[in-house]
Amino acid sequence: MNAAYWMPLVFMALMGLALLVYVVLDGYDLGVGLLMLGAKEAHKDRMVASIGPFWDANETWLVLGVGILLVAFPKAHGLILQALYLPVAIMLLGLTLRGVAFDFRVKAQAQWKPLWDRAFMAGSALASLSQGWMLARYITGFAEGWAANLFALLIALALAAAYALLGAGWLLMKAEGDLQVLARRRAKQAWPAVVIGLALVSITTPWVSATVSERWFSMPALIALLPIPLTTALALLSLRALLNSHRVMGKLCWLPFALTVLVMLLGFMGLAYSLYPYVLIDRMTVWQAAAAPKSLQFILWGVVATVPAIAAYTVFAYRVFWGKAGELRYA
Repeated sequence: MNAAYWMPLVFMALMGLALLVYVVLDGYDLGVGLLMLGAKEAHKDRMVASIGPFWDANETWLVLGVGILLVAFPKAHGLILQALYLPVAIMLLGLTLRGVAFDFRVKAQAQWKPLWDRAFMAGSALASLSQGWMLARYITGFAEGWAANLFALLIALALAAAYALLGAGWLLMKAEGDLQVLARRRAKQAWPAVVIGLALVSITTPWVSATVSERWFSMPALIALLPIPLTTALALLSLRALLNSHRVMGKLCWLPFALTVLVMLLGFMGLAYSLYPYVLIDRMTVWQAAAAPKSLQFILWGVVATVPAIAAYTVFAYRVFWGKAGELRYA
């Protein structure tokens, strides 16, 4: 097995890992932003405090994933961003709006604070929905027509609901008292939307993509892949049962978040299986899209230094700031 064969696979795996970590880490803080809608002012401060030490660093994984796409798969990078120019711009607008609102909400005069809270929520919604839309457009190979657009809208709403559920799980771990009660109630409200969204996505994805349909519904692949949907269903049912238990407010407060992460991991595994070996489904494989082998060898040295540093910083930050969220403070 020569370098021209295995290096594109390594970079594809690293890009997928970076985007998965981003979806989990930035997903929960986007979800917290969505859950601020209708919350009390005191709760909003504590919700922002729960993500304050982490949210900015979480976005580093998005930069890493897109950076790997740019340098390792330049042919695919141009085609993907050309097709997703508008939703990418909307996502960046949402992320920028969140960053500005995060600082200004506490430094502005009291009468302007609700405005910046709404900006933070709006930025979270824009980023969440645009990411779901981009994912759907990518899965369908940027197909056009009403069916593809309807599918994109469905995925956008489902991903936003998943982020809200993830955010509620995060607050169950980080909050206490009334805010923890609110988090459990919001988790119960988000759960049906996630279940319905996953069910509809599972039904419609094979319909809009012949490649995905063939991968999942041919024998013996169908039998081999059954553990993925079965484990997903079991995790979701366990999550819903746990939300009815008083233990979720105590020692098991971490479990709803963990189960939601498990569902996302299983979804990622299913998506990876559906798409491999394509960077652009049915159009361009990882080897066709990859940069020259010598370029990949040079880039690999940078990745070897960068990825462990980002991972170490992430682990360090979560270790230092672990525990229940305190009062919101700005330097």
